[in-house]
Amino acid sequence: MALVANRRSVMTLFSAPACPRCHAVRVVLAEKDITVDITHIDPESRPEDLSHLNPYNSVPTLVDRDLVLYGTQVIQEYLDERFPHPPLMPVDPVSRATARLALYRIEQDWYRGVENMEAATDKAAANRARKILLESLVSSSEIFAIKPYFLSDEFSLVDAAVAPVLWRLPTLGIPMDKLPKPVRDYGRRVFAREAFQHSLTEAEKEMH
Repeated sequence: MALVANRRSVMTLFSAPACPRCHAVRVVLAEKDITVDITHIDPESRPEDLSHLNPYNSVPTLVDRDLVLYGTQVIQEYLDERFPHPPLMPVDPVSRATARLALYRIEQDWYRGVENMEAATDKAAANRARKILLESLVSSSEIFAIKPYFLSDEFSLVDAAVAPVLWRLPTLGIPMDKLPKPVRDYGRRVFAREAFQHSLTEAEKEMH
């Protein structure tokens, strides 16, 4: 595996154009203005090179010389530590643990919710998944209202995870105007960031 990775002198991200987890990594790359080759793949026809690098044959996968990383949060935290400016995680252990817990809950509740909708085989299943996702977002409106960003005064890895979910809501049948005002305001604030706009693929731009 190291030999395959060593062929690459520039950091490479294997990404799918419409994948929210890949998007979360691309947001971090854009926020930190990191030079990277992004190789967009078709999730239904993954290149052999990827299976040599990543035993799960999944995206996102990051190759940085002889290092190969997979798992969205693993990649995000590596990039934050490898390129420390601007920092996207708090310095103190308690705040970092709180951010990681938020990332875990976002993964369990919102990313799984998106996946459940996309995997629904009939309208009833899709409607159930949509209702659960919407209720979860609505119940979190007070958290969105506390600070300019998610539990923070500054943009963080948590926001890089939340933004791709909110961006996809219209394509999932959840118009932004169905969400409470704090969530709508947060979405507009994050979507307006130059780095977020730069992170979008053509497929993602078509979602709005």
